[in-house]
Amino acid sequence: MNSKLTRSTAHLARRIDLTTLQLFVAVCEEGNLTRASQREAIAPSAVSKRLHDLEELFQVALFDRQPSGMALTSAGESLLHHARVTLLNVEKIAVDMTDFAQGVRGHVRMLANLSSIVEFLPDDLPGFFRTHSLVRLDLQERPSAEVVRGIEEGAAELGICSADVGTRGLTRHAYRNDRLVIVVPQRHPLAACCEISFSDTLDYDHVGLFATSSIYLRSQIAAQQLGKSLRLRVHVPGFDAVCRMVQAGMGVGLMPDRAFEVLSGGMKLRAIRLRDEWANRELTLVARDQAGMSPISRLMLEHLRRPMSQRSH
Repeated sequence: MNSKLTRSTAHLARRIDLTTLQLFVAVCEEGNLTRASQREAIAPSAVSKRLHDLEELFQVALFDRQPSGMALTSAGESLLHHARVTLLNVEKIAVDMTDFAQGVRGHVRMLANLSSIVEFLPDDLPGFFRTHSLVRLDLQERPSAEVVRGIEEGAAELGICSADVGTRGLTRHAYRNDRLVIVVPQRHPLAACCEISFSDTLDYDHVGLFATSSIYLRSQIAAQQLGKSLRLRVHVPGFDAVCRMVQAGMGVGLMPDRAFEVLSGGMKLRAIRLRDEWANRELTLVARDQAGMSPISRLMLEHLRRPMSQRSH
């Protein structure tokens, strides 16, 4: 790279301040100066001045000023992404330093889909924390596609998602496998079956997970491929709610076999195996760059990649 350009970029970077980035994000999220200034407890004129200075600094227009509000330009969209990542990283620094001051030796941030949190992590994590008792884990539940996006944007270093979700440039490692089953009340017409095809369920109402879950999306695609539609009666946020709604007679439910074993005790429900190949699922560990991960996050990744028999030790 041209040395003069490098010096110019470094000089520009030193002139970017966090307060202005925070105000820029607030204006983007609120849509106008007045609401942003109220949210950040600063005068509108001061917010306007900082935005003007930011545009002067970068020599680009960040907003299209319109009577109805402020719309981002392409340059503004790009800056918004970088500003959010930068502010998130600064927050991580503050959290990590506070943890070290309080004696916590490391902080792992992980995003995971609902299946892995309910089915597998409760069994896999205790072995890690027996060895690393002072580590803190920030575990957030997100749909599989949002896990990938969050890792790409730097919200966490490590994620677990369904293997059928595109992971683009992320590194990926096999984690665990499960199988989807159909959940019905014990007196349901299908309850006597040991195994069925998904097509056998499409004449009945369904209780579905939230619309962005990979399990719900799979069921929709499968129904379309069969030339039928899914008779969805209700969306619910989790597997426990699937079980409860099925118990209440709202429809049949689709969920992983292990989650059913964990959550359905005493509810008088049956899980019926699906013959369909797509009912076999793989969960995947994803990370942006293993070489760039923090040491403690790399240790967590290595732990979760071990054979199942070794994860409890």
